[in-house]
Amino acid sequence: MNKVTWGILSTAKIGLEKVIPAMLKSEHCEVLAIASRQDDRAREAARSLDLARAYGSYEALLADTEIQAVYNPLPNHFHVPWTLKALEAGKHVLCEKPIAMTVAEAQSLLDTTGKTPQLKVMEAFMYRFHPQWIHAKDLVDKGAIGDLRTIQSFFSYHNTNASNIRNIAGFGGGGLMDIGCYCISLSRFLFGSEPVHVKGWVENDPEFNTDRLASGILEFERGTATFTCSTQLAPYQRVHIFGTTGRIEIEIPFNAPPDMPCRLWLQQEAIREITFDAADQYTLQCDAFSRAILEDTPVPTPLVDAVNNMMVIEAIKASLHS
Repeated sequence: MNKVTWGILSTAKIGLEKVIPAMLKSEHCEVLAIASRQDDRAREAARSLDLARAYGSYEALLADTEIQAVYNPLPNHFHVPWTLKALEAGKHVLCEKPIAMTVAEAQSLLDTTGKTPQLKVMEAFMYRFHPQWIHAKDLVDKGAIGDLRTIQSFFSYHNTNASNIRNIAGFGGGGLMDIGCYCISLSRFLFGSEPVHVKGWVENDPEFNTDRLASGILEFERGTATFTCSTQLAPYQRVHIFGTTGRIEIEIPFNAPPDMPCRLWLQQEAIREITFDAADQYTLQCDAFSRAILEDTPVPTPLVDAVNNMMVIEAIKASLHS
């Protein structure tokens, strides 16, 4: 067998528009079914994506014995509960970020996976699988910019829809959980270590009670990372990586388009533009996770990484009161 059979929990927009289409063109994924809490929504999603099966409940999908792995794009407060249910049903799980609502919840998931080591669980930080990030990491590790000293990242969009899950506090809404987690993840990824000190500043929306503007400073043993994220600013994203002898700038670091080339700039003595062919980072992510299942090898990003990312998010919030 060279394909893993997949089921999708929910008709979330990211699944319908990005992840499932990417899986359908992948080498190692076969999407069998999709589930919703409403029968008609599941059937419509299955029809539009040409999937064989539609289920009117998440439980029904998990009971399907032909499904080996589950993609969980549910709202943040359902990530751990339904990942645990999927594990109980004997399914591997690729779960959207952030993995949990709290460090304690993330740690409980990690502890539970120790009881079912044959099942794979991974947090879906798709950006790490894009060639531009693989190359940027390789440049840093090989000293192409000297010693890595500081990283600056920015990620924003504008969304004031009160019914959107990103603006509902009880669902784990807010910028830090939705997009700040990327800025934190990439900083830990590039430094290859955990920050020793964290400071943060957060402005909450008075109506939603979710963070709409947040900045953080992460201090590593070898340098720093600073970031700003917002759910109520003009849409923008950029990453700057600075070393002692050079720098890297990534133009579209997070939402890399699947059908267009991407580019970064490497400055040493001169500035050089490096272009990458169009690549779907969701396809690459799902294929890498599926290969780990097929070959029974560790997942590319272990679950402890997800726990550590949550620790930084929580520490940034705690720093406001300490």
